[in-house]
Amino acid sequence: MAAKIVLASSSIYRKELLSRIINNFECISPDIDEKQVKDESAKEMALRLSVEKARKVAELVDENTFVIGCDQTAFTDNVLLQKPINFENAFKQLKFLSSKKVNFYSAFCLLNNKDKSVISDFSEFTVNYRSLKDDEIKNYLKADKPFNCVGSIKSESLGITLLENIFNDDPSAIIGLPLIKLSKILKQNNLI
Repeated sequence: MAAKIVLASSSIYRKELLSRIINNFECISPDIDEKQVKDESAKEMALRLSVEKARKVAELVDENTFVIGCDQTAFTDNVLLQKPINFENAFKQLKFLSSKKVNFYSAFCLLNNKDKSVISDFSEFTVNYRSLKDDEIKNYLKADKPFNCVGSIKSESLGITLLENIFNDDPSAIIGLPLIKLSKILKQNNLI
């Protein structure tokens, strides 16, 4: 019997990304506490949460399953950025990020539920926000509604207009799942 693949995420963006390289998979929301632990870096947090999400979902599926967990964090000026959740928080976050460089970490793992082994990795990228005016921020937020996005921006949509540049090695990492690195690991495990 062929192994099943489950994406431990409720993100429609990650689901769309994974569907680029895998035809048949299931999505299950991991529903975990995503708070930062003491003295944890943004990179460490993204890696830890990707594994915790995969382990949580692994408890819900049979052993003939591979679970992909993922998480993205962002950090600037000694501040770990959170998902804004609403318009007001997103506005404040974009005001804060105006003219700033932000480091993003897009982490993932592949958990083999049969032997509980985990392979994890991440992509790091930097985003430079333009100098943003209040009206520009308000108009953007009304149009894109990026309230569940770290950094209050959808770079795959209108949010790209708020940026000076992006430096990375995998464009899919920006959206939340580094497909270049993930596809190599999936190939090594004969899953694609």
